[in-house]
Amino acid sequence: MSTPVPQENPAAAPALAPVLGVSELNRLARETLERAIPLLWVAGEVSNLTRAASGHLYFSLKDENAQIRCVMFRNRGQLLPFAVANGMQVEVRGLVTLYEPRGDFQLNIETMRRAGLGALFEAFTRLKDRLAREGLVDEARKRTLPAFPSRIGIVTSLQAAAMRDALVTLQRRAPHLRIVIYPVPVQGDVAAAQITDAINAANARNECDVLMLIRGGGSIEDLWPFNDELLARAIAASSIPTVTGIGHESDYTIADFVADHRAATPTAAAELVSAGWTAAARDLHHHAQRLQARFVAALDARMQQFDILQRRLIHPARRLHERSAAIADLGLRLANASASKLESVTKDVIHIHLLMLGRRPDMPSFRRRLDQADERLRRTWRQTDAAYRYALARLEDGLSHLNPLATLARGYSITYANDGSIVTDWRSLIPGSTISIRLANGLADASVREARSLDETDD
Repeated sequence: MSTPVPQENPAAAPALAPVLGVSELNRLARETLERAIPLLWVAGEVSNLTRAASGHLYFSLKDENAQIRCVMFRNRGQLLPFAVANGMQVEVRGLVTLYEPRGDFQLNIETMRRAGLGALFEAFTRLKDRLAREGLVDEARKRTLPAFPSRIGIVTSLQAAAMRDALVTLQRRAPHLRIVIYPVPVQGDVAAAQITDAINAANARNECDVLMLIRGGGSIEDLWPFNDELLARAIAASSIPTVTGIGHESDYTIADFVADHRAATPTAAAELVSAGWTAAARDLHHHAQRLQARFVAALDARMQQFDILQRRLIHPARRLHERSAAIADLGLRLANASASKLESVTKDVIHIHLLMLGRRPDMPSFRRRLDQADERLRRTWRQTDAAYRYALARLEDGLSHLNPLATLARGYSITYANDGSIVTDWRSLIPGSTISIRLANGLADASVREARSLDETDD
């Protein structure tokens, strides 16, 4: 006896899961990643860097254990303040995603910075906030620079171009100022401490009216000594007014915030401390020009007054002689002017006379021309009259052939019915009716006896 095979119940079978295409799977994975992981910062080393012709950057970000593909599109990459290179340690902010066409797990980068700048910026912000809470960056505590300092202290490196720029500016604007230089390194681990010591030494010696702290441009790491807390407190505690000129116009350090005045560049710092002397020199030059102008004007007025008084002291006989000479000169000038005017008028009259002679009409010539024109007119009139008469005769001859009276003169006549209409058909004639016959030279009334066709007559 055989064992029956159990039959499978289709209704009890579990529902089959939907089958996804590769594109749908990759899209689902991308959407899941982008929802689950927000924008974040990632640190690592740049490797396999490729710059596409489109301007996009493709590279891998790696550490000692793993790596991830990265892409930074051109509109983001062109905003970077530095050139990306292989081996560079960076921190990137991006979105974790999946490149669907290839199924590549990658990071779409929005911005990038060198590794460590984030920590430096956070330290910078914390120190600035702490000093602000203590009131060290308040504008109210900052002092006005002396208008006319006589001694300027400069804290900087002897090899720095910033020092040369500042000295050139001070020499040009206020060459009489005494300059005291406090040489210090402006970069490196020991720079902050030595700059602090130089500021303290300048205050202890009390040999300057203004203290300048200057340095040329550089990266944030190069300028980091000027973000030192001890240096900031030394600047704030300085009894000498301080001016900073560190880096470029866009560079800000903690020293800039606590100093009494901040200049955009070392050259601008030198211009700021010498501004009073420059303004005074400009005012002095202006006043000197005004004084000189007033002196010259007063001298001219006195000289003119002297000339007037000198002329008033002339002897009467000399005055009479001068007046006589002047009258004689005027008479001579009047005679010369009259003769010149008369000569000019005479020339004009002669010229006009010659013009009038040249334009006098030639009457005999005009008469001959008039006679010739009259003869041409008469001849033309005779010719035209003959032509018109000939044409009229031809027209009359043509009209005579068309005149019906001329036809009557050749023996023809015109028959009129009682109503005055011209009879052209024999059928319109009624026997016994009266008709009128027009001849070449008269009329005749007649009575119709009979009317018949020409065809019948021929028969």
